[in-house]
Amino acid sequence: MQEDFLHYVWQYKKFDVLHLKTTHNESLDIVKVGQYNVNSGPDFFNAQLKIGSQLWAGNVEIHIKSSDWYVHNHEQDAAYDNVILHVVWEHDSEVFRKDNSQIPTLELCHHIDNHLIDNYKSLFSNANKWINCENHFAEVDAFILDNWLERLYFERLERKSDSILELLDQSKNDWEAVLFKLLAKNFGLKVNGDVFFSLANSIDFSIMRKTQSKPELIEALLFGQAGLLESDHQEAYFLQLVKDYRFLKQKFQLNNQYVLPLQFFRLRPLNFPTIRLSQLAMLYHKHQNLFSKLMTAQTLEEYYELFDIWASSYWETHYTFGKQSKATTKSLTNSFIDLVLINTILPLKFCYTKHLGQKNEEQIINIATAINSEDNSIINAFNSLKNVSNTSLQSQALIQLKTNYCDKNKCFQCAVGNAIIV
Repeated sequence: MQEDFLHYVWQYKKFDVLHLKTTHNESLDIVKVGQYNVNSGPDFFNAQLKIGSQLWAGNVEIHIKSSDWYVHNHEQDAAYDNVILHVVWEHDSEVFRKDNSQIPTLELCHHIDNHLIDNYKSLFSNANKWINCENHFAEVDAFILDNWLERLYFERLERKSDSILELLDQSKNDWEAVLFKLLAKNFGLKVNGDVFFSLANSIDFSIMRKTQSKPELIEALLFGQAGLLESDHQEAYFLQLVKDYRFLKQKFQLNNQYVLPLQFFRLRPLNFPTIRLSQLAMLYHKHQNLFSKLMTAQTLEEYYELFDIWASSYWETHYTFGKQSKATTKSLTNSFIDLVLINTILPLKFCYTKHLGQKNEEQIINIATAINSEDNSIINAFNSLKNVSNTSLQSQALIQLKTNYCDKNKCFQCAVGNAIIV
């Protein structure tokens, strides 16, 4: 038995609420169960109860056993002085407040239907399951699941907004600078994401503004800060980058001391940091006001057009400096743009419009549902239970579900868990 289960039972009145009596045989009527408290203090605030002939207003505390009150030292904590009812599974001890007044107790073990208890035990029966509800996930009504996933998607956007606002504060309210840092991290993908992010943090965005009219200067800036210009190559392109970077380094007092080392190992050539940095440079050369353009775009096609860029001409025949390869245009693929939209642009768009006091949920839903589902181990595992993820909205929601609910056993705070246990 878990306290979370008793919280759920109390919050949603999943027990026989008629003819309730306290352990002292006083009649008990529940007017309001109270507000669930996820922080420290009593479990439910501002409950209203009628005990005997007296109407009470105050807090409710819930435990497995009455004696847990003393195990948790509540008798010494003034925060629990306003508890008007102690709800327990098993009553094994009388409980008193700090002033020695006795707290009425409701013992739940005789009031909950056996069917609910059986469903609860089934849900938590095997700790080795990938998720607790994997045997019942496919049975959940599609309407319940779809609505829950949409809510989870925006919950994930809210969580990402916290880190975006931190970057905004660090960037002195420069949204363009925040975009640059997030885009850089995204262009680095999983292997070099942190490296690219550290690179972006090493460059004041005002320098990007001053160099973006000349693509060769942006490339020199990014390659130089990444430590890619320290080799001994004699190609004209490389030597010009070195010359330009030395000029920029002296002019802007650049420092790349804290930029992390780049990784090439086990990367597909198209994902080499040389290619991605050149593409990022060309993106900023092409769009002088990129943030504004991204925030005003409304369709997936508009975003694809904005990201219709490719690495500079040298990289058509190279993946690394000094080593020639077959000629190919290194453009951004739609699948790569989709990742940028999912991980950077849509969270930023959501955060920005919310910051302005505006609403854009419908527009974000339209774009998120137009992008195909991500393909990773979490999504594949959910789809093996039920074909549930076809769009990026659903895949992002499922990641939120797995990491913030399933992995933390928050089944009673989950619409899927609630649908199964009733």
